[in-house]
Amino acid sequence: MTETENRWRIPLTDVVVDAELADAVLEVVRSGWWSMGPRVEEFEQEFAGFCGAAHGIAVANGTAALHLALLAVGCGPGDEVVVPSLNFVAAANTIKHTGAEPTFCDIVGPADLNLDPADIEAAVTSQTKALVVLHYGGYPCDMAAVDQVAEHHGLAVVEDAAHAPGASLGGRMCGTLGQVGCFSFFANKNLPVGEGGLMVTDDDELAARLRLLRSHGMTTLTWDRHRGHASSYDVVLPGFNYRLDEVRAAVGLVQLRRLPEENAGRARIAARYREALGSNDGLTIPFDDAAGTRVPAHHLAVVVLPEGADRAGVRTALDEQGIQ
Repeated sequence: MTETENRWRIPLTDVVVDAELADAVLEVVRSGWWSMGPRVEEFEQEFAGFCGAAHGIAVANGTAALHLALLAVGCGPGDEVVVPSLNFVAAANTIKHTGAEPTFCDIVGPADLNLDPADIEAAVTSQTKALVVLHYGGYPCDMAAVDQVAEHHGLAVVEDAAHAPGASLGGRMCGTLGQVGCFSFFANKNLPVGEGGLMVTDDDELAARLRLLRSHGMTTLTWDRHRGHASSYDVVLPGFNYRLDEVRAAVGLVQLRRLPEENAGRARIAARYREALGSNDGLTIPFDDAAGTRVPAHHLAVVVLPEGADRAGVRTALDEQGIQ
């Protein structure tokens, strides 16, 4: 264990590598087929089935998923895309990479860190093409209110579900609540593979376009030609090389089987934080869903400090105790 690993008594996240995970990777390495192939296909099918979606399209990372989703729903130069301001920079970056402009909306407040549907309405203009909805910390947004705004203005809804694999709202999994849902499998996510992403959708035409965009706009893949299912290909649109590889798909298959148990463990830890900290004067623990209308993924356990508190000082004090 390195000095850096020793530093944290309580790490933000922890990756457990056991024999099952190592064997899955070794099997792929020994197979000699490392680029996108049968394990990627299996991972796509298993993850889509887990979400209850018709299609799963695996990609290199969550940022690639957002980029392709925005392109697939038609975002481009002259368009605007509404996105919550409390977000990782990938969302705004990918909007810019389509040629569109991000328009930021606010969150509901300290008790709910998701985007405010009323502020979405205020942000929409005649140039608005789509909404990017982030389920912050793994807690589902008020999608009924979001959909009402989207339907009124004819907007596409792209779900940024990077925090929310396994989260659900009204019995439907996050990622299936808009036109296309985008997941991240970065090393600190609920389903970690190191780098990786995946999109889910029920729209057949959208899925076909996403698959083309993922791999240079080519109509067949190397794996198809290797199996003799095709001997040539056409390039029908300007795509990208955003493919996932077999090694990470193998890791993803193992981690997917563990996801419900891992999320349940996160829920127990989050409940302990809520119990221990929720009664402290001035602290806010967001997303108190007493009605039980949503099942969160508990990607983050967030504490909002009282106004005027020394945030940097609190972080330094935690750091000194080995709490990342």
